[in-house]
Amino acid sequence: MTSSKISAAAVFPALSVKDTDNNEVFLGQRQSNTGWKMVVVYRGKHCPICTKYLNQLEDYKQRLADIDVELVAVSADSAEQLQEHQQKLSVTYPLYHGLNVEQMRGLGLYISEPRSEQETDHPFAEPALFVINSEGRIQIVDIANAPFSRPAPETLVSGLEFIRDPNNDYPIRGTYV
Repeated sequence: MTSSKISAAAVFPALSVKDTDNNEVFLGQRQSNTGWKMVVVYRGKHCPICTKYLNQLEDYKQRLADIDVELVAVSADSAEQLQEHQQKLSVTYPLYHGLNVEQMRGLGLYISEPRSEQETDHPFAEPALFVINSEGRIQIVDIANAPFSRPAPETLVSGLEFIRDPNNDYPIRGTYV
């Protein structure tokens, strides 16, 4: 299997997905007046770890807003699956659906097949997280191949608070070639 991972400092690609009202949105574009955007890729409604993680992130939404970072999450689920999943979620940030295999590959995500029909009915992305800076470049990228491998929200948000502090002048890391 070959895979090409998207690089830190790369421009986040223009990816079209759907919001909860089935409207087309561009994943990397900010929907608010914030300077930065955090895109959380989750496996889908079938994943209880994703449900827990998305609910935990809600507790950090205000701290992210305080440092000018917009929070959104996306999966490969259908509109119906997202609607069902929302019944288990207590989040007020935008949730998107319809991430397709081509888009997942373009982001360099790990993609899994469902283990059974009870799990889900389509290939899905394993967890990933992208923080896009005001220039549209990937400031932080975290791509995992297992549902339990993702950044702890407190560590992630504390790090972003440090990076966003103008006194720290923190560069994009991991760009040595």
